[in-house]
Amino acid sequence: MPPKRRSAEKKVPVYRRVLLKLSGEALMGRRASGIDPDIVAGISAEIADVVKLGVQLGVVVGGGNIFRGGEAGPQGIDRTVADHMGMLATVINSLALQSALERARVETRVMTAIEMREVAEPYIHRRAIRHLEKGRVVIFAGGTGNPYFTTDTAATLRAAEIKADVLLKATKVDGVYDRDPVRNPRAVQFRRIAYTDVLTRNLKVMDATAISLCRDNAIPIVVFNLQVPGNIRRVICGESVGTRVGGAT
Repeated sequence: MPPKRRSAEKKVPVYRRVLLKLSGEALMGRRASGIDPDIVAGISAEIADVVKLGVQLGVVVGGGNIFRGGEAGPQGIDRTVADHMGMLATVINSLALQSALERARVETRVMTAIEMREVAEPYIHRRAIRHLEKGRVVIFAGGTGNPYFTTDTAATLRAAEIKADVLLKATKVDGVYDRDPVRNPRAVQFRRIAYTDVLTRNLKVMDATAISLCRDNAIPIVVFNLQVPGNIRRVICGESVGTRVGGAT
C-alpha cells in the first residue's frame, strides 16, 4: 500500500487580528550579530502568506541582534541611556523588515513610540487600528518609549491596545518547556499552561510584566518555533503548534 498522505493544512484563519512578536536574534540567522537579508526575506514571505488570508497583523521586533540595553551596565553605560539605545535598535530592525515586506508586495507601516517622523510614523492608537483595518501590516517599533520595559512588554501592550485575538511569540524552540531544552534533553514540553503557572514556575516565556498584562487582558499567547517553515500560518489557522499560554483549555 502507498504511504498515507499527510492531511492538508488548514487554510482558514481562526484569528482575525494578531500580534506577532519577533526577537532581534531571529533576524541574525547564523551571524554573530546584525541582520541576515535572507532570513528577513523568509520571515517576510511567511507574513505575506498570512496577510493573503485576510488576517490583520501587527508586529513587534526586538533589538538584541544590535544592542541589548539590559546588558550595557558592565560597559559603563547608564541603564536609561542604554535602554533608549536598545529602542533605536528595534527601529533599525523594523525598517529592515518593512523594506523586505514591501518587496514582497505587502503594504506596511512602521510606527514608533519615540517620534522620528523622517523615518516612521509616530504611534497613534486610532491610526494604527485604521492601518490594520485597511489590510496593512503595522510594525510597532521603539518599545514602549520608556526605559526598564522589555519588547515583550511592548508587544503585550500593543496587543492589548489593538485588541488582538492572540499574541504569537516566535522563538527558536518548539514551545514552553519545564526546563531549558537546550541544556537538558529530559525537558518536557507543555502543550497548554496557565499564566499563573508560568509565573510561579518562573518559566522564561516572557517577562513577568508581559505575562501579567496578558492575563489581565485575557490575551492568549502561543509560543512556537519560527525556524519551521509555515508555522506562522499553521498557528493562525488553528493547528496544534507549540505551546498555548492562557486562554480556553
